[in-house]
Amino acid sequence: MVALLLEDEQAFDDDLREHLLIIASLQDMVDAEVEKGKRPRRGGSRPGRRKSKPRQRMEGHAMLHNDYFADDATHADNFRRRYRMSKGLFMNILHDVREFDPYFKLKLDAVGVVGFSSIQKCTAAMRMLAYGAPATHDDYLRMNTLYLVLRKVALSLGEAALEKLGTELVEVASVRTDFEYGMKRTESELVILQAFIGQVNTHNVGDKTFEAWLGQVTNVAHQVEDIIDEYSFLTSQAAVINNFFKRKFHQAKSFAAWQSLSNQIDEVETQIQRISTMKDCYAISVGEPGKNSTLQYARQLSLSDSAYLSDDAELVGNASEIARLKQWLLSEQQDRSIMSILGMGGLGKTTIASSVYKNQQISRVFDCYAWVTLSQNYQVEDLMRQIMKQLIDQRSHMASGIATLSRVGLIEELQSYLRDKKYLIVLDDVWDTNAWLFFNSALVRNNRGSRVLVTTRKKDVASVANDGFVVELKILSYTEAWHLFCQKAFRRLDDKICPVNLRPWAEKIVKKCQGLPLALVAIGSLLSYRELEEQEWSSLHNQLSWQLANSPELSWIMRILNLSLNDLPGYLKICFLYCSLFPEDYKIKRRWICRLWVTEGLVEERGAGTTMEEVAECYLNELTRRSLLEVAERNVHGRARSFQMHDLVRDACLTVANREKFAGVYGASGINQVTSEARRLFVQKDARSLKVAAASQIRSFILFDTQVASSWIHDISSNFRLIRVLCLRFANIHQVPGVVSDLLNLHYLDLAHTKVQHIPASFGKLRNLQVLDLRFSYVEQLPWEITLLTKLRHLYVYMLHDVQERIFDCFSATNMLGNICCLKNLQTLQSVSANKDMITQLGNLTLMRSLAIMKMQQNYIAELWGSLANMPSLSRLVIFANSKDEVLNLLMLKPLPNLKLFWLRGRLYDGVLPQMFASFQKLATLKLDCCFLKKDPISSFAHMLCLVDLKLYKTYDGEELKFRAGWFPKLISLELGGMEHLNSIEIEECTMKVLHTLEMVGLRDLNAVPQGIKHIKTLQKMLLTDMSKEFIDRLQGADSYIVQHIPNIQSFESSNSQAVNKLVLLPHLAKKYGTGWWELS
Repeated sequence: MVALLLEDEQAFDDDLREHLLIIASLQDMVDAEVEKGKRPRRGGSRPGRRKSKPRQRMEGHAMLHNDYFADDATHADNFRRRYRMSKGLFMNILHDVREFDPYFKLKLDAVGVVGFSSIQKCTAAMRMLAYGAPATHDDYLRMNTLYLVLRKVALSLGEAALEKLGTELVEVASVRTDFEYGMKRTESELVILQAFIGQVNTHNVGDKTFEAWLGQVTNVAHQVEDIIDEYSFLTSQAAVINNFFKRKFHQAKSFAAWQSLSNQIDEVETQIQRISTMKDCYAISVGEPGKNSTLQYARQLSLSDSAYLSDDAELVGNASEIARLKQWLLSEQQDRSIMSILGMGGLGKTTIASSVYKNQQISRVFDCYAWVTLSQNYQVEDLMRQIMKQLIDQRSHMASGIATLSRVGLIEELQSYLRDKKYLIVLDDVWDTNAWLFFNSALVRNNRGSRVLVTTRKKDVASVANDGFVVELKILSYTEAWHLFCQKAFRRLDDKICPVNLRPWAEKIVKKCQGLPLALVAIGSLLSYRELEEQEWSSLHNQLSWQLANSPELSWIMRILNLSLNDLPGYLKICFLYCSLFPEDYKIKRRWICRLWVTEGLVEERGAGTTMEEVAECYLNELTRRSLLEVAERNVHGRARSFQMHDLVRDACLTVANREKFAGVYGASGINQVTSEARRLFVQKDARSLKVAAASQIRSFILFDTQVASSWIHDISSNFRLIRVLCLRFANIHQVPGVVSDLLNLHYLDLAHTKVQHIPASFGKLRNLQVLDLRFSYVEQLPWEITLLTKLRHLYVYMLHDVQERIFDCFSATNMLGNICCLKNLQTLQSVSANKDMITQLGNLTLMRSLAIMKMQQNYIAELWGSLANMPSLSRLVIFANSKDEVLNLLMLKPLPNLKLFWLRGRLYDGVLPQMFASFQKLATLKLDCCFLKKDPISSFAHMLCLVDLKLYKTYDGEELKFRAGWFPKLISLELGGMEHLNSIEIEECTMKVLHTLEMVGLRDLNAVPQGIKHIKTLQKMLLTDMSKEFIDRLQGADSYIVQHIPNIQSFESSNSQAVNKLVLLPHLAKKYGTGWWELS
């Protein structure tokens, strides 16, 4: 038998070898079944003991023979696919087993019925080995004696075959062992490669030889990432196979894959050695300080924007900032003072500083002045010498000795010279606070009214200024931007007014510049030399992104903007590039981008006490401090909710992302091609025209185009074998693409706002999944296999009902099967329906930070609070009662000291607010719905020192609410709604001293504007919905003096009270549901 196998080397293919490995264990399997009591039935085939069950054996044999074994077999071409071997090898095996054991020969049983043929018996055995499929349901076989067949096959193969198969297993184990050692080296190399790329790429921009060499380094880094991802994929494949025999099959089947990875590691190590040799061979310099003229040239360009605005008459915008600077410079304050001008690159910091520095009215009040521009690789001694040369008379004796002075000597000479003088020093384009440490000691405090002016892009540098002396520049308004652009673009025209035929294109160009003075001046100046023809202007607009990157007249704009990018450390640079992949003017949500960074592996760990999401938020804050991202929205706590990136900065980043093969953006600004080597793919529009034949290199796919067909999504998903991030939010799909369950490296899966109704059990294979977002889908139940995803950190799954009658339970939670206690890494769970087992198991989720539970019943409350006590990091808690009639008794419960947000919806026992509310000292947001309290609850919240957001809807059944003096010292937003009997709100003076927004909804019995509102001078917004006609009349008439200090008052009427109720319950959702980025908060 073994000889036959060895002779038929072609027939003995890898698949057969893999499957035959299992035979070594068949004997044990059969014996184990016998031990379990699965013995042959009494009586065997003796006549009279049982009735024979007709199994149509001969018909099955005839069908099998005609389909696969006849000379003109129907499915002859499919034999290898079904049997996983050639027909010749199968017939050889069949011959051997028949010679070894008569069992395989066709014969009659004791009742004279024809048995199974040898073809049927061998087919059954091979089918079980290959697919694990039972023979009882096979149209050809219908056999229930499969274990006996397997045992006979095992015996037929004999010891020699088992020895051969054992050797194969040893080879697999050997390759795996060697590979594990290689993987450790590979992972170390990847860390070094990524750090190297992040560091050197900031210092060698413009060096073509270096960039080509760096491209080779980047390719190797990508190959290493591929090896690691493939390793993760193969190990995940093995991990999801629970059956011992199937796992043995898989180990053998993956032998070639492991061998290939091992070879790839060897190849990568060879390439690294070759790249190192290439660096020495071509004398490639890797960012050595002082040796890069390109960087120094780019640095000097930061001064050049002042050359475009040569006098004050050309300055547009920032009038108040310039006036403030002049006032400061001319003030009589005697102590040396420092002022900073802060803003992103291109806002005109240098231009404004230059305008006041050159102003004769200002210069004449100072005895001496100097201007010095810093660089990222500055030398303190050089800067000191530049200042000295500007200050002193070149003919004096001091001038000749400056070049030889040491750092200490230069500081002493500068101190000596400035001691009795009133001086003005401008430090332009400062990049770090270390520079200021040297100047602070050299620039003496001589009580003569000296001034130091610093320009910078970074907030920490700007903070060296005296308190209140930071001037933060903003982009120009559209009117200011249009005026500046026309000044430059039409300066040859007497009136400097845009011709009518060019206005549409001029407006588009101004919009593209987004109020950035540097771009407006540069592009306007370029157009001033062009003909005033529509075709020429439209051509420049359509090619603007390319012109900014490649045109000699405009590319310097990008180089100036790139200075901030090049100043970033490697870990921040890659995160910033990620932000550029979103559409133009897109508001990037804080939570979303942080989780994407984490699941992409872009965030570094900083110790056990800090989560990866918190580190990611630190990254966002740092990018904001560097003036690279702008906060677009803040929540009521003042925390950034979303961020935006300037379009031109985004264009600069996209150029870098494409060059470094970091990512591709499809459908943005006419981009309809994506490099085949891009690691990430963001599809913004026109997705149907995107062709991705093979995209194994793609690690992230985010779809913004919601118009594509589900078939397209299914097709393209099949290409993403090693993908980590898959976002199909708002996609037009009704079911999860089948291939998703096989994406074993998947870390982030977003199916929010889709029409998906069912999550398949095969999701249990996604063992690397960290984030699963199913918000506002149609999923009502999660399979128990979800609890196998032990790396899951954030799980969102709930529906919103638009049915107006379902106000109380407008949110529908999801039933979750299985042992939730297995998800020990879970930090966010929103939201699940309560049941006893789930409530008990919640106590095992000790890392939980945000939890939302629906359908809560009173008999679960005590156990829930016991589980919550085991969550020391829990900061956000949402509890909705089972129904509007369910009464929750919280009177005896202990407070949760670290809670920052608490949303409770449900009737409270005896209409009494529990004492624990007085102990929520860290609570910042409190929402109470449908509690129907009998006593005014305001005093219970009054001394929450951190409370900034209070929303009360149908919370109180009484007639009067009182806000006493000194209460709510930090409250910013107050919402009162649905309290049908409330007819009086008393607000004393000195209460709610910082209140910004007051919202009142459906207070039908409140007929007069509360008098105390006039005391709240900080109130900026008052929103009124479905108030009584008498209230509105008094607001506009007799009581208008009460609200005359409020700049924004809006009143809404609704004919549908249910719709108003929904607005009250979900104010943020009502405002944002169209964009769809809302979550329980």
